[in-house]
Amino acid sequence: MGVRDDQRERTHRALLDAAERLFARDGYGAVGLPAVVAAAGVTKGALYHQFDGKAAVFAAVLDRVADRVAGRVVAAAEAVPDPWGRLVAGCRAFLDASTEPSAARIMLVDGPAVLGWADWRERDARSSGRHLVEALEELVGCGELTPQPVGPLARLLSGAMNELAMWLAEPGTTDADRAAAGAALDRVLDGLRVRPADRPDAVRPAPLRPGEQSKGTADDPAAPR
Repeated sequence: MGVRDDQRERTHRALLDAAERLFARDGYGAVGLPAVVAAAGVTKGALYHQFDGKAAVFAAVLDRVADRVAGRVVAAAEAVPDPWGRLVAGCRAFLDASTEPSAARIMLVDGPAVLGWADWRERDARSSGRHLVEALEELVGCGELTPQPVGPLARLLSGAMNELAMWLAEPGTTDADRAAAGAALDRVLDGLRVRPADRPDAVRPAPLRPGEQSKGTADDPAAPR
């Protein structure tokens, strides 16, 4: 990397660092570009050399925050040995990371309003959503989920978790609310899981021959004769 490229990278990082702090603290609408360049210690010309305007700065900040949230999802999932546990741990980590005050303000409150729902959803799909698809594909492959296209299921779960995260990010939510949200998420996920007896490789008792009784009924006086 040359000197000019290095300077450009440092300016870019300084702008995003400053903008993220201001957007997280004050919200998008209350932050002007003069405040961003002053906090970053660069000129307004340097900002416009890299970004078209405030919305572009915000989009870059949101992508960086979303990538950090996705990184926490991956780290939590990789710490669990079994595929189902990885899904649950990753989903729980998403709720925790995305509802931290700084992340929530940028990702959940201002993100959809500033970028529009279509753009915001696309960015979400490229970050945490991508890892959710991979986890679901693994679970279908190992028989933990019924064989199915995972795209619709990933959108369904992603939408539910985003809505839950938006609720948890509201002022006044409590630890009890967070615990209830986690328990509700666990129940929804568990309802999708294939039960051991329903899996294709499950061991089932051999069919009875005519006149045979199943084990446990021969000595049962209440068993039908």
